Amino acid sequence: YSKVASVHVHGHASQEELKLLLNIVKPKFFMPVHGEYRHLSLHAKLAQSIGLPKDNTFVLDDGDIFELDSQSAKITGKIASGNVYVDGLSVGDIGNVVLRDRRMLSKDGIVIVIIAVDHQTGKLTGRPDIVSRGFVDITESKEMIEVSRDLVARALDHGGVRPADWGFINTKVRDTLNKFYYDQTRRHPMVLPFMVKV
Repeated sequence: YSKVASVHVHGHASQEELKLLLNIVKPKFFMPVHGEYRHLSLHAKLAQSIGLPKDNTFVLDDGDIFELDSQSAKITGKIASGNVYVDGLSVGDIGNVVLRDRRMLSKDGIVIVIIAVDHQTGKLTGRPDIVSRGFVDITESKEMIEVSRDLVARALDHGGVRPADWGFINTKVRDTLNKFYYDQTRRHPMVLPFMVKV
């Protein structure tokens, strides 16, 4: 076909061509290596249909260890296999938590809440600042962001009778904003509170 013809030609051999090749080569052992699993399986059955013993045909799964010498061929075991993730300069060491966080960030974005508290009283020294990336457009959602700031300020208002406790602030801010943002947008951005003691 010419390069401009709107026809896709895969270039793989037909069953009859595969049979011809098997009859010419006459392998003692046979292991198909190209295609999806169903292609491999059909190719092995094709080899069996022209007389290759079933015990001498092998369709491997990912991770199978295949040993071959002049006298025998066999699957001798299995090793761990699967996807290998490349992250910058490192290969294969991306944990599930990192992947989960990246999926969450790509889907719902992030909201950073900066809270300044008096280091002695634990009282807010002003309204929290909120920065959003990938969640909502700050300019189009000014009202929601302002309400968010007020909600955080009210949630943390304790009259200065409690020292600045990071665990309490972190949990309170996340719980308050997660509920509010879900009610408003049906999305769950990653909420990261930062406390600055002044």
